[in-house]
Amino acid sequence: MAKAIMVQGTMSNAGKSILVSALCRIFKQDGYRVAPFKSQNMALNSFITRDGLEMGRAQVTQAEAAGVEPDVRMNPILLKPVHDQGSQVILHGEVLDTITARNYYAMKSKLKPEIMKAYNSLASAFDVIVLEGAGSAAELNLSKDDFVNMGMAKMANAPVLLVGDIDHGGIFAQLYGAVKILPKDEHDMIKALIVNKFRGDMALFDDGVKILENICGKPVAGTVPYLDVDIDDEDSVAERMARKSDAAVLDIAVIFLPHISNFTDFAALEATPGVRVRYVKESYRLGKPDLVIIPGSKSTIFDLLRLRECGIEAGIKQLAHRGVPVIGICGGYQMLGESISDTANTEGGGCVAGMGLLPVTTEFAEEKHRTRVTAAAANTGGILAPLTGARLEGYEIHMGVSALKGDAKPLLTLSNGALDGCQLGSIYGTYLHGFFDSAECRDRILNALAAHAGVSLADTSFDFAAYKERNYDLLAQGVRDALDMDLICRILEEGVNFVQ
Repeated sequence: MAKAIMVQGTMSNAGKSILVSALCRIFKQDGYRVAPFKSQNMALNSFITRDGLEMGRAQVTQAEAAGVEPDVRMNPILLKPVHDQGSQVILHGEVLDTITARNYYAMKSKLKPEIMKAYNSLASAFDVIVLEGAGSAAELNLSKDDFVNMGMAKMANAPVLLVGDIDHGGIFAQLYGAVKILPKDEHDMIKALIVNKFRGDMALFDDGVKILENICGKPVAGTVPYLDVDIDDEDSVAERMARKSDAAVLDIAVIFLPHISNFTDFAALEATPGVRVRYVKESYRLGKPDLVIIPGSKSTIFDLLRLRECGIEAGIKQLAHRGVPVIGICGGYQMLGESISDTANTEGGGCVAGMGLLPVTTEFAEEKHRTRVTAAAANTGGILAPLTGARLEGYEIHMGVSALKGDAKPLLTLSNGALDGCQLGSIYGTYLHGFFDSAECRDRILNALAAHAGVSLADTSFDFAAYKERNYDLLAQGVRDALDMDLICRILEEGVNFVQ
């Protein structure tokens, strides 16, 4: 059975996910078979495994850092919010129900055996499990039947590293408050503290470390600097929106939807030299991009109507009529069509007109379509004509069925012979997430855009997979240098019995 160690935080976005990725890579480098685990994840950023099951994207990133295939056992429960008070509940990779938060908490005790089934199965196959908590370790109002933070630590018998975010200020109150407010048995589960996201001269915080150790009665395992690495994080969409790209020759506008999902679809584009990816929330910021992308959404009809109300839809249509290519992914593809009908009441019912840029109608269905596929671009027209024949791999995750009208042309041919997506002129739509991850597909699209704009890209052979591996190694080195890894390894070996 694997040894376990758990990373919990004083708040959301304290950096738990990134630190778990770092520890996974460090333990892998040190020769362990390691896997991540998060009992419950709430995110719209999800992924389909090779066996067609859905899991949180953060655990996929952590699995990549660990050098193992993503496995739904690493994230047995995924909550995908559909409105302010309710979520779709995905258990072991499959949709269980869509319920309100109140009803979900009422059923939590029944889910504990399912979580332990996944955890024990995973732990039997690895040497080390690095667990991640959610939100704050000290949510006292949610402690009953907790299986995410201290409740999970107890279930897995995992010692806890408590992480505080110094970048947001109040690090002493964060860590001291979380440690001291917990009941003694949970207080004793915390074996060390980590100060995360430090900017500036580390030596200036030496006294701070001593103060924390004195007032909290716990060792500080290290102060981690704000690392300049490009690692997917489930909470990173705000940071993506703020990124600047120097010396960009291509400008890509991604429409920021209120319920945007799978925004990691564009990570490969963001990382490509010479390409600027902007996330656009207001119509006046559309500008004159070389490409417009409409991403996926968990609430397609709501988000389409919001685009219509705020003028972004009109802006997209104006750009399209001027010849600017537009690509819709999943929900974005549905929006580009002529109509979206929800007779199954998947998103609250009703029927709305689409943008009318593709000859497609979409009907929502109750059953979610989940699959990994390989495909090749069909005979492609418009500005992206060089895409023809490009091979790619991706995954589908949607609850709609789209039908092409008349002699409308598909965009992709799947390996099983089925057709996907639609194209008309320089307007393109597909259900495949990961569309831009495939190097051949991405390179042909970017080179076609560059040729149309009369510019040239400095690097047309960008290897995104190698780029991610380099960043996992940079992350691991930065965290290894910052933390007392001897202390952390002692905590891992001694477990909950560790005493400083």
